[in-house]
Amino acid sequence: MALLIASVYLSSCQKAKSSQSSQLFANANSKLDGMSTCTSNGLFPTDSALYMEGGGKDFYESKINTAKPTGAAPAGMVFIPGGEFSMGGVNPVGMGDGGDQAMDDARPVHRVKVKGFYMDVTEVTNAEFAAFVKATHYITIAERKPTKEEFPEAAEENLVAGSVVFTPPDKKVALNNHLQWWSYMKGADWRHPFGPESSITGKDDFPVVHIAWEDAQAYAKWAGKRLPTEAEWEFAARGGDYGKLYFWGNQFKPDDKWMANIFQGEFPFKDAGKDGYIGIAPVKKFPVNKYGLYDIAGNVWEWCQDWYRADYYGTLAKTEVSNNPQGPDAPYDPTEPTEKKKVQRGGSFLCTDQYCTRYMVGTRGKGEYRSASNHVGFRCVKDIN
Repeated sequence: MALLIASVYLSSCQKAKSSQSSQLFANANSKLDGMSTCTSNGLFPTDSALYMEGGGKDFYESKINTAKPTGAAPAGMVFIPGGEFSMGGVNPVGMGDGGDQAMDDARPVHRVKVKGFYMDVTEVTNAEFAAFVKATHYITIAERKPTKEEFPEAAEENLVAGSVVFTPPDKKVALNNHLQWWSYMKGADWRHPFGPESSITGKDDFPVVHIAWEDAQAYAKWAGKRLPTEAEWEFAARGGDYGKLYFWGNQFKPDDKWMANIFQGEFPFKDAGKDGYIGIAPVKKFPVNKYGLYDIAGNVWEWCQDWYRADYYGTLAKTEVSNNPQGPDAPYDPTEPTEKKKVQRGGSFLCTDQYCTRYMVGTRGKGEYRSASNHVGFRCVKDIN
């Protein structure tokens, strides 16, 4: 099912060479004045220059709303106050924990205003999704047999229910072909994350995966919630801060501590698990952000409400402050123009500075809205009455 495999979003960030860092540092040397905040927060001097070259200078202080709801937050959720903030990401090329892709879809940095809302403290877990399925008898897209109408060129024997699973090779491989570590697996779904012989028994507190955007929408509606807009997600993830590389600050490992479940080792064939986990982790195992949200970086990608357009931020930047943006009217990814993609945020346990650094708080992901994999989940938000 090559069509299904190809529809999964897979970025391709690789670590830049030190010579590139040195050259960019020299080019940006004249802008170093006033950047002591960056270096004191943990960036190398070269990183500080690259940060500013890549858009760090375009961030301005957030204006946080002071109004609060009169009642308590719903169970399992926290109040996010909303406000006005600088949305977007810097160019990570050449940074110590960056990659070799410019991530132009996360720029220009632009001002956005969002209303206050409630947000799930964690990604939706297996136990929570199981309660939804028990109540509604919902069948996820991964559990449904693909139709000939959807894939007219596929052979009948390939039209089987399943999903995309990370299957690491047994040796080092070039990072120019993601089909070397992703496979469409018959019988893989939220109950069977690695195929029909696998199970989620004993994993109630793990994020549910193999969830397509439509599945997340169905759960959110049942729960009396909705998926976050991309702007709401980033506002919540930043926790009231502005211009930081990560939700926790600018230093990748403060006090030598892992802050998110990401990939260590030799990608993709050997996950060293230095952060304590090889593969997905239960929720609440890494530090919260300033709004009390767990796993806002790493672990699993999270679906957002918005359609994905690579050039959408350029449209928003034409307005001084965009008020509660809902995303573009239609999707467009120039790398796969026929695919209908939704925004994903936060990165996953597969993110690494060798390949993908989209655990950085301002960066973006994308995925075909009817596709799923074992590194994509979601969390919900709820409007304040």
